[in-house]
Amino acid sequence: MHVKPSARPIVVALPLCHSDDTEAARASRKQYKETLYSVLFDMNVPAVCAVDQALLALYAARRTSGIVVNIGFNVTSVVPIFQGRVMREIGIETVGQGALKLTGFLKELLQRRNISFESLYTVRTIKEKICYVAADYEAELCKNTQASCEVDGEGWFTLSEERFKMAEILFQPQIGGVRAMALHKAVSLCMDHCYNTEVLRDHSWFKTVVLAGGSSCLPGLPERLEKELHKLLPPYISEGIRVLPPPFGTDTAWFGAKMIGTVSTFSDAWCINKKQFRQKSRHSGSSLVNAWR
Repeated sequence: MHVKPSARPIVVALPLCHSDDTEAARASRKQYKETLYSVLFDMNVPAVCAVDQALLALYAARRTSGIVVNIGFNVTSVVPIFQGRVMREIGIETVGQGALKLTGFLKELLQRRNISFESLYTVRTIKEKICYVAADYEAELCKNTQASCEVDGEGWFTLSEERFKMAEILFQPQIGGVRAMALHKAVSLCMDHCYNTEVLRDHSWFKTVVLAGGSSCLPGLPERLEKELHKLLPPYISEGIRVLPPPFGTDTAWFGAKMIGTVSTFSDAWCINKKQFRQKSRHSGSSLVNAWR
């Protein structure tokens, strides 16, 4: 990019690690962030803004409150956020499957049909081009769903029910032999916790669900998740639920960071500079990074 590290502040998307609200998890997050700051300031970065990846996705959707469902590489995270703060005390739900599991299951489905391919890159390309989430899985099995796509260097691939079977493991993990909580059940559990929390009396803030992560771009996913949530939750919780697709596709978190960087108060309100970091680090138990809890 030909940009000197000293030329601009940096926005860092923080991964969802050590997500619970225990003392040990808070200490781990604090240490991670301190190390991050230290490395960047040693590179002469003038200021750093470190924000949770889920929060950046929410900002990209022009929201400050809601639930972010991030389908990551290995796991899927369900993150409640209220007024720009990750509500760890309510609880972050983690589902033990992500993009890698989806791609792996599609690979298995292709192998069952003796469809040959060069690599997982080919499978991922097929997934991105013609796979989708069925609104009604059983009804979809009775339809003609055949479609084809071309992968550079490998030719054409024709799929039928594999197109939607792959993503169905998000809602019925047992189809793919996966031992994990179904996506809609994880989101409903998070919503139930949000509704029952004594901290907040407003019961509308968690009813906007924003999807994030590359695999969340699968067509039909927002509609199916919203449908399943309405079926699973009681009306006093499910009324008003909206599930939004990733506002900027696979680049949603990046666009959230871009939005932060353009606000007039960015440098003063969002960033920590090297001098502030060094001063705060000298005081035992007092660090700006304690804000990342």
